[in-house]
Amino acid sequence: MITIVCPSRYALDKKAIRKRVSALMFEKQINTRSILNIIFVGTRKMREIARAYKHEDEALPVLAFPYKDIDLAGDQLLGEIFLCYPQVILLAAERSKKVDDMIFRLIEHGLNNILQDTSTPV
Repeated sequence: MITIVCPSRYALDKKAIRKRVSALMFEKQINTRSILNIIFVGTRKMREIARAYKHEDEALPVLAFPYKDIDLAGDQLLGEIFLCYPQVILLAAERSKKVDDMIFRLIEHGLNNILQDTSTPV
């Protein structure tokens, strides 16, 4: 299950995002019943998160946080992907990409980081 948390001021097609991320999860052989939270935040909130967890004083476009002891075949929470919507817009413009495509690329990057972190023993 894919949960998308987003303020109403950000124009997103949640249905399209869920569809593309579900297809990506299927492609990576992740049970589509596994829970993935995708959270869109502003620049100030992303800077706070980056400062607290990455010790970087800047608003990063994407941050991913895996949850430990994940069984990819079960109904468990995979992790959370935070996207800084204003940074996504700037990045899309800088690279001459559509905003929706940039959102998906960053979500894919975050999911790859989650899977990479959960495959290494702690």
